[in-house]
Parts: sequence; C-alpha cells; structure tokens
Amino acid sequence: MITLLLLGFWKLQVIDSDKYGQLAERNRVRSIPIIAPRGRMLDRDGRVLVDNYPSFSVLLLRDDMAAVEKNLPAIADGLGLQLDDLKDQLTNTAALPKFQPIVIKPEATPADVAFIESHRADIPLLEMLMVHRRRYLPGGFLAHATGYVGEVSEKQIEESENSDSKNKLRPGDFAGKSGLEREYNDLLVGTDGMRRVIVNSVGKEMGRLSQQEAIPGKQIQLTIDYDLQQIAEQDMEGKKGAVVALDPRTGEVLAFVSRPAPDPNDFAVRISKEEWQRLNEDTDHPLMNRVTQAQLAPGSTFKIIMATAMLESKTPPESFTTFCPGYANFYGRMFKCWVYGKGSHGAVNLHSAIVHSCDVFFYNVGQRMGIDTIAKYAKMLGLGAKTGIDLPSEESGLVPSEEWVERVFHHKWYAGSTISVAIGQGAVTTTPLQLAYAIGGIASGGIFKQPHLLKDAPNVGEKRVSLSEDTVEQVTQGMYGVVNEGGTAAASRLQGVEFCGKTGSAQVMSNTERGKLGKAASSGKDNAWFVGFAPRRDPEIVVSVLVEGGEHGASVAAPIARDIVKAYYDKKEKKGQGQTTVEYKRYDVDGDHASAQAANDPKSGNKAAQEAAKVEAILNKKAQP
Repeated sequence: MITLLLLGFWKLQVIDSDKYGQLAERNRVRSIPIIAPRGRMLDRDGRVLVDNYPSFSVLLLRDDMAAVEKNLPAIADGLGLQLDDLKDQLTNTAALPKFQPIVIKPEATPADVAFIESHRADIPLLEMLMVHRRRYLPGGFLAHATGYVGEVSEKQIEESENSDSKNKLRPGDFAGKSGLEREYNDLLVGTDGMRRVIVNSVGKEMGRLSQQEAIPGKQIQLTIDYDLQQIAEQDMEGKKGAVVALDPRTGEVLAFVSRPAPDPNDFAVRISKEEWQRLNEDTDHPLMNRVTQAQLAPGSTFKIIMATAMLESKTPPESFTTFCPGYANFYGRMFKCWVYGKGSHGAVNLHSAIVHSCDVFFYNVGQRMGIDTIAKYAKMLGLGAKTGIDLPSEESGLVPSEEWVERVFHHKWYAGSTISVAIGQGAVTTTPLQLAYAIGGIASGGIFKQPHLLKDAPNVGEKRVSLSEDTVEQVTQGMYGVVNEGGTAAASRLQGVEFCGKTGSAQVMSNTERGKLGKAASSGKDNAWFVGFAPRRDPEIVVSVLVEGGEHGASVAAPIARDIVKAYYDKKEKKGQGQTTVEYKRYDVDGDHASAQAANDPKSGNKAAQEAAKVEAILNKKAQP
C-alpha cells in the first residue's frame, strides 16, 4: 500500500505536474478579453459622423462544459434568453478552444448585471465584458454610405481565416456588413487586448495580473460635407430616391442620400429576426443603396449624352435643325414629344432642344446616329460600367447595343427601339452616381475623376476622354439655358450663381400599359430626375437627384439640387469670412480615438448610453471594498 501511494504521489507530482498545474492555474487565473473600439468616421471638416458608446456584454466561460450544461436553463431564464438559442450558440462555437469565452448576450441590462452578481457563488460561469457599440446619427442619416456593423457570418469567418489580416474573426465578433463599415473594416477594426485576473473558488475577482491594452481602430475622415448632407437629407424626407453631390475636380463625394433608409443603430447590437425580415420584405426596399444600385431609365437627362455624341461624331452635323409639332413618325409608329397635346416646340436646333428638352429633335438625332454609335459614346462617357466608388456592391447600369440584344435575347436590334433610347427610355438604365460622374466629366472638359468617400484616398482613378472645346462649350451653354434662359428648370435659377442642369422624367410603364391599368396606374408614376452643376465652366460641384414617382424633374428634383448648390456657395462665402454654416461639435481629426464626451454623456438622450452608464455604476459599486 505504501509503495502504491508513493507511486501515485510520484505520478501526481512529477509525471502529471504540468497538467494539474495548468488546471490549477486556470481555476485561479481568468483571462478576459478587452475589446478594441472601432475607429470613428469624421466629415471633411472633422465633425463626428459615426462614434462609439460604452456598453456591456455577457460572457459565458466554457472551461467546465459539464457545469455549463447543468446551469444552462438557469442562465437562460436569468438573462431572458431562449434556451434553444443558447444551445445553438454553444453548438456553433464548439470548435473554439474551451478556455475562450463566448458572448451570449451582446447588450446587458442592469437586471442582467444584478443577476450575475447575485449568483456568483452558484453560477460562476458568467462574466461582464465592456465593449464599445457603434453610434450613428439618428433617422438613417448617411445610412447607406456609412453602412452598419453586425455579427460576423460563417462566410466572413472563413474569409478571415484565409486572409493575411492579423485580426482573425471569431463567432460572436462584430464587423462591417455594408457601406464604408465593410469597405474599410480592416482600417476601422482595432486589436483586442487581454486582462488576467485572480479569482477565488466561486469566480469572484480577488486581484489583477498582467494586462495587455487594446489598440483602437484607425479613425477615418470622409469627403462628406455635413452641411450639404443635412440639406439633402431634409429635402428627401418622406421621398423615395437618391441624391449624390460630387466635386468633379477631385471625385470627392460631398453628399450621399438614399431614401428610404434603415437606422444603422438598430444593427449596432443584434437586430431581431422580425425586424430583419420586415426590412427585407418592405416593398420600398430600404436596404437598397439607390445612389449606386438603382438602375433606372435616365429619361431626358440622357439627352446630354446624346448631344455630346452628336457633336463629337458629327452625326447629324451641329447645324442640324428640325420642326417639332409635338410628335414624329418613325417606322410606321408615332412617337410623342412631352409637349404633345399642349403645344409644339416649332423649329429647334441643338441649343433650344437642350433648353426646352425637345424629344422630337433627339428622336431624329438617334435615328441618324444608330444604336451602336449611341452605345459607343455613352460607354465612353461613363455609363454602362461601375464608377469604382469605394463602396461594395455597386451596379453598372446598362447601355444597349446590337451585340447586347443578340447575346441576351437572340434576335437582331429593332431600329424602332433606338428612338426610345435616344431620350433615355427603353433598355438604357443608369444609377444616380453614374449620371453625376458622366455629366461632371463632360462639363470638366473630358476629365472623369473616380468618385470616392475616403478623404485623401490614395490612387484615385482618372479617365480622360478627348472632347473638343466646342462640344463642351455648346453642351454646358445648353445646360445653362435650361436654368437661366427660360428652360425646363427656370424656377430653380440662383441669383449670382451659374447654375446649370438638365431635367428628366422617365416612364416606368408605357402609355399603352398605363391606359390599360387606368386608375391603378397611379403606382407607376414617372421618375423625376435632375442633374446640375456650378459654375458653367470648370464646375466645383455636380448634383444628381432621383425622386421615384416624382413625375416632374423640374418641380420635384431640380429644387433639391438647387438647395444643395446654394448651400455650397453660402458656405463657401461664409468660410471666407471665417464662419461656419451650422453649429455642430467639431473634433480634432488627428486626435485620440476615445469617444467624444458629448457622445458618451448619458444625458444625451441615447437610451443605450444611459443603460451602459447604469451598468457601469453597478459594477463600480460592487468593486468598492
């Protein structure tokens, strides 16, 4: 017996000493991660657009799986969780090391904290983890540009494992899911730290050991101008559509609005299945980024592309004129001008056709030019291809051609279809961003700067198209006339500003279909477009506006662009006087990464911040001797 006891003692102390030493250390020392805050997003003047606020998550320690399974029902009941959901989380994280805790409740309430503290002795498996949640400006402000964060998917975890990134994603982690949050996730995400604490037999913290501080994510400065963004957001309130403003000299995006929009704050913790389903089934498609993804017929704004193509191809010659009685016949079919039944444009040349948006003139230009010539210049000027903006999932639109129709529909192009394409109807589709990019490039003399939202972005692309001085002069003078010479947007004229533009109303259904539907056709109202810029030559700002179902570009879309351009010049004038246009908290662009005091103040009205403050107060009180 003595020999056996000695052998057992020798086995414990010598052979298995490392094993039992590690187990004892694990019972005594607990490692708790310190989550790094994501970098903030600032506007071009250093004002905070996206920030963080303190919050607390509930961690489940899985060192002793037998104890976990035993206490799981009590944990679910105490934290208000579904037992099946909790079991699913354990199943999904089974491959992780057992010493690595998992987040089972992202947002802890004061009641959760009270439950954890009062059950330290009988359920020593729960721990509190301080995290920084995303705070976005309310009401969906800039929502589709900033995007949102969410819990990582299995696909994102797999991609992270196969990437060269130092920050490997784990189940329960949060990462950018859309917009800039996704595009610049590697910049915004920080490096988590770790703190090691000494605990007693019931899991109560008795002391602290080493601590590795978290490294916050890098804050990024955007090209967005908060003042212009605010005007655009206000003007689009209650509407469905998009607004984008660019500086064509640099490609910087000054304003970016897509409506309707979800509130990214709803995603900051963990969106419910019911809310996610509602957003996906909403017929207004609030999750669609209309600036880069709404592929719609551009209507009469396409006439600027046609005018440029006409002058460059000299088909027909620039001296071409025609008579508009309100309609024209092509290939045995009557095509109406927008003034049909109201009057006629009479004799029109290129300038008057742009100013008064004469369909008949451009019908004739399209017939003489042919679809392939139209396609050649439309693509050359930036349509039918992605602009390359630094946002995920941009759509390319469509420029039809003979090759396209044969490849897709397996028949030859119908000449009659060219007539519709010539006024931006038919198969041609564009996004609001593409129109701003194309019109800005034409007005800039053929220099097309790649749109981007990251200020001082490296390697901004540039495309140069050879446009004659005469082409640029005639096209910009025509667009100047639209606003300043009694054209279709005369009501949007700005005193002292060379505001130029082109209106458009694009049908979403044919007149034949509208007639068949009768009163039910009200849901198929025309889309209202406007693309404008200022000044007339070497423009500093170009604005593209789409209002779905707005019907008339002149009365609905043009005033929005006018307000943005006016705000741009008002701010420019006041900046020269050392003033700003709005009162809004300014932060040092090169400052530290801590959240602004105003953003973290529980009195700010943010419910989540108030809850976090309560939790922190409880924890601080518990920590006092």
